[in-house]
Amino acid sequence: MDLKATRASAIGNLEDFVENNLGEYSRLRNFDFGPNKRSNTSCLSPYITHGVINEKEVIRKSLDKFSFSKNEKFIQEVLWRTYWKGWMELRSGVWDDYLIDLKRIKEEFRDNGDYLNAIEGKTRIECFNEWVNELKTYNYLHNHTRMWFASIWIFTLELPWQLGAEFFMQHLYDGDTASNTLGWRWVAGIQTQGKHYLASEWNIKKFTNNRFENIKLNENAPPKINDKNYTILHKTFENPENIEEKDLLVFENNLGFEITDFANQKLKKILLITNKNENRTIKLSENVANFKGSLIKNQKKRLEEKSIDCEIIDIKEIKNLGSCYCLYPTVGENLDYINQNSLNNIDFLYRKLDQNSWKFCNKGFFNFKKYIPKIVENLG
Repeated sequence: MDLKATRASAIGNLEDFVENNLGEYSRLRNFDFGPNKRSNTSCLSPYITHGVINEKEVIRKSLDKFSFSKNEKFIQEVLWRTYWKGWMELRSGVWDDYLIDLKRIKEEFRDNGDYLNAIEGKTRIECFNEWVNELKTYNYLHNHTRMWFASIWIFTLELPWQLGAEFFMQHLYDGDTASNTLGWRWVAGIQTQGKHYLASEWNIKKFTNNRFENIKLNENAPPKINDKNYTILHKTFENPENIEEKDLLVFENNLGFEITDFANQKLKKILLITNKNENRTIKLSENVANFKGSLIKNQKKRLEEKSIDCEIIDIKEIKNLGSCYCLYPTVGENLDYINQNSLNNIDFLYRKLDQNSWKFCNKGFFNFKKYIPKIVENLG
C-alpha cells in the first residue's frame, strides 16, 4: 500500500479503483490477500476520514460507472462511517464514558504482560502477531481483519476492548472516533446488547487464502455485558441563516475545503488547526501524526494556489480568537477541546450530507439502510 498524503493521490486512487476494481467489489471485498494486494477494496478511508475527498465524491464517481443496484453494497459501506458518526452525535455520552473507562483501565494494565505482548505482536497466535506488525508498518488493516483482531483481543486474549480501541486509534491512518469506538463495542457485544462477533479459524483461513496456520481461538465466549443505556439527544445541526465574513476553523476531519458546501462563501481567513499529542488523551503514533500533518500542509498548499488566505495554527491558539466559524469537527478529541475550554465564540457549520443523514441514525444500521436511496438522491 502506498498512501501519499495529498488530494491528488486520493483522487487518483478513487479513479483507479472505480475503473478497474469496483465491479468485483461485492464478490471480493471480504478477502484479505495481504498489505500488498489491496485492489479488492478501495483503501480510500484514510482520505475520507480527513475530508480530503468526501462521500459525495466517492458515491458520484461510482454511479458514473455503475447503476445504484450494482453499486449498492459499496455505497452502503461508504455511508457506514456517516451512520456511525450520526449515531455517536446522538449519544455522545458513549465517547465520554469510553475516555473515563480508558483512563482507569490503562492504569490497571500498565504492566500487564498479556497486554504488552499483544501490542508488541508477541502472542501465541501467528495471524494476530502479523496484523500487529502490519498495523504499525502500514497504519491500515482490512476491515474484515479489524473484526478478527478485535475479537481475538477481547475473547481469546481476554483484554479490555477499550485498550484495543486505543491501539487502533494510535496507529490507523483512518482512525475515526465514532467508527472505531462503536466498532469495538459491536465486536464485544455491548453496541447491540448480547450480539457479539466471534472470529473463527475456518473464517480466517478462508478469507486470507490460507495464509495462516495454528489459529487456536476461543470460539465459544459469551458477549461482554454493559447494562448502561444512552438517551438519544435532540440536536438540530442547523447552520446560521446568514454566513458573515469571519475566520473559519478547519480541523483534521475537513481537509478538503474546496469541495465543502461552503467553498463559495466569502470568508475572512481559513485557519487550519493542528492538535498535537500534548493535547490529546489518545497519543498518536509518529506515523499517524506525520500523516495528519502532511495532509494539513497539502490543504494549505491547495488553498494558496487558489489565492485563499490561510494559516496553520496550533489548537491552543483558538482560545485567543474572536467570533469565528468552524467546520464541525464531530464528537472526538477536537470537539472535546472546544467544549472543555468553553469556547462560545465559535459557530459550527454542518455538512448537508450529515444534516440529511444523521436524523436517520436514531436506530440501527439496518433501519438506516432504508434511507440510503433518499440520502444519495439528496446528494444531487
